[in-house]
Amino acid sequence: MWPNGTSLGPCFRPTNITLEERRLIASPWFAASFCAVGLASNLLALSVLAGARQGSSQARSSFLTFLCGLVLTDFMGLLATGAIVVSQHAILFDWRAVDPGCRLCQFMGVIMVFFGLCPLLLGAAMASERYLGITRPFSRPAGASQRRAWATVGLVWASALALGLLPLLGVGRYTVQYPGSWCFLTLGAQPGDVAFGLLFTFLGGFSVGLSFLLNTISVATLCHVYHGREAARQRPRDCEVEMMAQLTGIMVVASICWMPLLVFIAQTVLRSPPAMSPSGQLSRATEQQLLIYLRVATWNQILDPWVYILFRRAVIRRLHPRLSARPRSLS
Repeated sequence: MWPNGTSLGPCFRPTNITLEERRLIASPWFAASFCAVGLASNLLALSVLAGARQGSSQARSSFLTFLCGLVLTDFMGLLATGAIVVSQHAILFDWRAVDPGCRLCQFMGVIMVFFGLCPLLLGAAMASERYLGITRPFSRPAGASQRRAWATVGLVWASALALGLLPLLGVGRYTVQYPGSWCFLTLGAQPGDVAFGLLFTFLGGFSVGLSFLLNTISVATLCHVYHGREAARQRPRDCEVEMMAQLTGIMVVASICWMPLLVFIAQTVLRSPPAMSPSGQLSRATEQQLLIYLRVATWNQILDPWVYILFRRAVIRRLHPRLSARPRSLS
């Protein structure tokens, strides 16, 4: 517990930022525009997905189910977090006065962790599904692929939610972060804060690493099939190449957006001497770095739908007409 007053909850750390500084940092127009672009992008992707699901094969239907879960997660994440952040930036409310019991802060901390981990875990699940579909195409019953995909998406959501609820059970803490417009896990030196921070970074980093490993094997397998004439004649590979291109793009976007934040959290909670003082203060440089890395991570929710929208065969063939003229058996 920090010395923040007897009537205030445990989410308030000592801060020394003025209202004028908050006005310079927190732009309601930028936040609102960012959320609007993200929501519109995900809605566009959902409409394209709805059309693509009609008449698709079993393997593609399963992959599109994962994509639908990913886009829905990104949309709901932008909607939930954006509503709080845009409101805070628009009226610059004092979090201590509006939420003295820290319930809003804890809610935002849960959804920040939940919607942050879900895209990474879903990316690993999609990579696993494609790995099995390419390297062991006959090892699974085709009829249950879509049900299994939705079950996996539900399991990912449940796992991310369980992790996000840990601070409410005493493992780690959610606190108001600089410049006082959002809540996230605490970069403190207490055992609970360190354990929660490392668990969050481990799951996120492990998901990215697993995606990279499985996608590399899947791409190598597709390249081997592509160059083998007899194997290439067995069935068309257009669909699988398209899915792997989309999945690789999703992996690259997630890595670029999230790895800086994950590495920064791990380095900060393991720093010696601790980055956070016993009174709960962080240096201004550390707080600014956390804000910058968080903003970079949120771009993942905007770029994910565009990876799917732009990496479709119809778009690629318009950009490269030669691809549509290739023999079907070798495409």
